[in-house]
Amino acid sequence: MDIVSEILQKSGHQAPKYKPITVEKHLDLEFDLGTLLAVDANDFNAAAYRRDMNDYFLNLARDNTQLLLNQLWELPTEKVEDAIMVKLPPPRTVLPRMKAVPKRKPLTKWQIFAQEKGITKKKKPKLTWDDQLKKWVPLYGFKRAQAEKDKNWVLEVPQNADPNEDQFAKKVMAKSENVAKNELQRLRNIAKGKNVKIPRVGVVNPDVSSAKDLQAAVTVAKASTASLGKFQQKLPKEKEAKGVAAITPGASRKRKLPPVTGPVEKRENLDIVETILSKRKMTIEKAVSNQLQSNKIDLGESVQERSKGDDKGKSKNKGGRKPKGTKGMRAGGKKGGGRKRR
Repeated sequence: MDIVSEILQKSGHQAPKYKPITVEKHLDLEFDLGTLLAVDANDFNAAAYRRDMNDYFLNLARDNTQLLLNQLWELPTEKVEDAIMVKLPPPRTVLPRMKAVPKRKPLTKWQIFAQEKGITKKKKPKLTWDDQLKKWVPLYGFKRAQAEKDKNWVLEVPQNADPNEDQFAKKVMAKSENVAKNELQRLRNIAKGKNVKIPRVGVVNPDVSSAKDLQAAVTVAKASTASLGKFQQKLPKEKEAKGVAAITPGASRKRKLPPVTGPVEKRENLDIVETILSKRKMTIEKAVSNQLQSNKIDLGESVQERSKGDDKGKSKNKGGRKPKGTKGMRAGGKKGGGRKRR
């Protein structure tokens, strides 16, 4: 009996802490259950606020939340995986947004393929049973890496491989290449989702749709050797692409081998000297012709300025008085009204 009385006494002390689910308000609250919104239009109690500000706001928030939960429990419910779910009605209040609604994330190639083929993704378990180690191994994490080391502590050398080759380093390299390939594919998916064109491997233009683009790609590939394509065989009627000199400097101009004999070298050096002297002679003649041309232009400008000065003097005489003795003179220089005396 003492234990029962003690339990009842404890429950009696804790009972005032829990308030009832019924809340009385002068004015009913306005609810928008679609957005879990409750609007309280009752008067503000200034006296209770002055007494204890924190306690007043805490009680007000508790009562309004209790009323909102009471409204939610009146909606139809359903049980999903040991949880009670409530189906909310469509919202009635339009909430303003600072930014635009985020766009839907574009699907990757695999997701599009899975939708077309009807492939559903199943959730993988966190632990898998390893028959070789005879224990449960996690799917990811440092324990997984340690389990791989314990399982692959020795590797078989292939029949045609070098016996001195490190198979462990080769396996690590293959794994890093696979990771890099997956990362490249991920970046391509992002670029495709944002409509960004990226170049393909070994092709100048990503949109190779014409013979000109294919020809440029072949020229670039041939000029990417150590000899800049000098010893690459050409197909019949094959032409080098134009406009790829900036990308492949050796595609349009190949390296020449040094001469073998002395006379050939001497003749080539003399040809170089002659070309330099001829260019210098041409430049001198061009400079002289330019100077003469500039002198002619200056002379022509001075003549034009003089002619403009004469025109200005004539225009001034037009507005002034006529010279004496010209009254009654015609264009022919005769006086009178144009009749001759006999």
